[in-house]
Amino acid sequence: MRLIIPITIASLLPTVFAATNPPETIELTGTIRDFKERSVCGGHPDFEKRPSRGFAQYCKNISEQLGSDSLPVFTGNGRKVKYQCSDSNWNPICWTLYDSSMGDHEIVFRGSSTGGIESESTFNQWFRDVEGVNISIPLSISLVRQTDGSYVFDDSDDSYYQSLGGFFPIENQGWGNPGGSPDRNFHFTFELHTEFTYDEQGAQYFSFLGDDDVWVFINGQLVIDLGGVHSAIEQGVDLTRLNLTDGETYPLDFFFAERHRTQSNFRFQTNLELENANMPTGEESYD
Repeated sequence: MRLIIPITIASLLPTVFAATNPPETIELTGTIRDFKERSVCGGHPDFEKRPSRGFAQYCKNISEQLGSDSLPVFTGNGRKVKYQCSDSNWNPICWTLYDSSMGDHEIVFRGSSTGGIESESTFNQWFRDVEGVNISIPLSISLVRQTDGSYVFDDSDDSYYQSLGGFFPIENQGWGNPGGSPDRNFHFTFELHTEFTYDEQGAQYFSFLGDDDVWVFINGQLVIDLGGVHSAIEQGVDLTRLNLTDGETYPLDFFFAERHRTQSNFRFQTNLELENANMPTGEESYD
């Protein structure tokens, strides 16, 4: 069952940029890494792991800044979330963007946990090529321009993913489907590096709705933190909060993990004209 939290991130910024001849679609290419679940030979301990405090959102397991290799840095300081941080209109935002002077509401926690991540060592395998542990597969997704000028990729609107019942981009690839019901490939990560030009008059934003773990960084700063094994939840960022410089180009780094065989949802919406950025080279892979 697809769980949609009844909060409209788009209400953060209802007016989007007016570009000259904007493209109808934007295609972005990233890297899927396929894993085996923990219960089978060669399985990864973080996939099909029930967090110590149960299935839920867990924040603060990842550093607020990307590492020197443009990948997330595990801290293990995770906290189970009771209520997300939100803006004055109750739209969920990342705890790193909290500003009491803007009427934001603070995040509320329920206890400490790594959210089903065993260690720094196991996490370092999520977004790095590790022989015998994961298999890398390129993946392209197409963002479709909407009538309001924003761009959306939504598995529920895509005919291929509709036929599968969710975001399952590597069916029968990599290590193959694990069996069970539904027999889908639930155990993978997705890494995407893109960039955009900041327009201080453009009311620019980025939002994501889905599961499981999702982290988004803009200019190396954590702006979306949806860590943990959970149903589809949402967070968004208004770029005016980030102290960016008008006309400058900035990176947006996106990291996603599907770790549990119940559902896989993936939707993001933005009015940024995203472009592919250079991917990390093989020499930067983790051993």
